[in-house]
Amino acid sequence: MSTARFIKCVTVGDGAVGKTCMLISYTSNIFPTDYVPTVFDNFSANVIVDGSTVNLGLWDTAGQEDYNRLRPLSYRGADVFLLAFSLISKASYENVYKKWIPELRHYAPNVPIVLGEELKKMIGAAIYIECSSKTQQNVKAVFDAAIKVVIYPPKPKKKSRKQRTCLIL
Repeated sequence: MSTARFIKCVTVGDGAVGKTCMLISYTSNIFPTDYVPTVFDNFSANVIVDGSTVNLGLWDTAGQEDYNRLRPLSYRGADVFLLAFSLISKASYENVYKKWIPELRHYAPNVPIVLGEELKKMIGAAIYIECSSKTQQNVKAVFDAAIKVVIYPPKPKKKSRKQRTCLIL
């Protein structure tokens, strides 16, 4: 019997956009009703994607500015990032390209990112998945996409001067 492949998946994004809710919703099928700011929580889930067993290590990070110096410590060894933003917060949307993409490119330049549609085009990502942790809609699809981008990396396109890696949104 073969050992399950380990994939480290790190969630990033502004505070209070739903990173922790998405992780709890994915791992327990329960939507938390209370907001509790995250410091750093880790979860592990064994999942089967395309017939392969994967040990998915889920890392939850705090988006608040107070954690700007500590948060990058969780990036080491990451296989994929889930970059979250709120559809009702323009600031969290703008911070994707003002704050999060520069931070991730600085600390982990070649790690794929799973994100959202409008920014997909802006930063050259391959997939967009919108989900609702509250209703469970597409939550599993987000994590399946994150696993697949690690297991089956997209074929590299011809690189332009600014293109760095394949991203999934």
